[in-house]
Amino acid sequence: MTDRHRIGNEQLAATVQAHGAELVSLRNDRGIELLWHGGPEWRRHAPVLFPILGKLAGDTLRHAGRTYRLPQHGFARDRRFEWVEREPGRCRLRLVSDEESKAAFPFAFALELAYAVADTRLTVTATVTNPGRGALPFSIGAHPAFRWPLVPGLPKERHQLTFEAPEPGPAHYLQGGLLGPEEPSPVRGRELPLSPVLFARDAVILPGLASRAVRFAAEDGPALRVSWEGYRDLGLWSKPEGADFLCIEPWHGTASPLDWDGDFSTKPGVLTLAAGESRDFTWAVTPE
Repeated sequence: MTDRHRIGNEQLAATVQAHGAELVSLRNDRGIELLWHGGPEWRRHAPVLFPILGKLAGDTLRHAGRTYRLPQHGFARDRRFEWVEREPGRCRLRLVSDEESKAAFPFAFALELAYAVADTRLTVTATVTNPGRGALPFSIGAHPAFRWPLVPGLPKERHQLTFEAPEPGPAHYLQGGLLGPEEPSPVRGRELPLSPVLFARDAVILPGLASRAVRFAAEDGPALRVSWEGYRDLGLWSKPEGADFLCIEPWHGTASPLDWDGDFSTKPGVLTLAAGESRDFTWAVTPE
């Protein structure tokens, strides 16, 4: 069985790989690649972030008096998922807790990623299930990197994000990979003009958004509409130099705050599933 599977139609085609259950290609009806190609500036395309987002202080998870090493964004993006379903228009992959995962994250879980293309829309649904007897604390996020500029040769500054509702803030920036204090948001009403300078301090984190969609558009050119359900926050990231991508990242949770280093079950923003409980998190992208 091959490690990759292509889904789609004449209007939109996506390729997913078993390693990390990662989306690695998204092409429109003209065959134009909409995702970042995974070059040396950043080797990934659209990793799945689980069971944490960002960093823990010292890359250390603390729980019930024990410590575990858990690096940035967790381990799901570096594990091979098993294929559950492979059809022309959809596919589904699954990762379950095992001895390797419990050495870093001492909780039982099942994580499924379902990809589906219908007309001009790709929908990605992550389902987290707690098959254990105790509680399952976790965070989860998507990390898709879209081409920026959307039109070759167009200055990056001639792009913007438009949210579906006003987003007055606040915003957070990272300090050493950890979540810094609240600051004024760079969003003005519904608009966020884009520039590499925006990412001089690493990612921009917009917590608790009212919007459930944002439009990423080139001036007088093409656009992508990214929407989400179940996620609460949004991360935006690129590199200030030499990387032609913009990551639009629906999240539920964030990196650890600078002043927090407690038991993981009490981490700010963490979600908790009771035994037997499941929860869905969906994001979608539609080229315009």
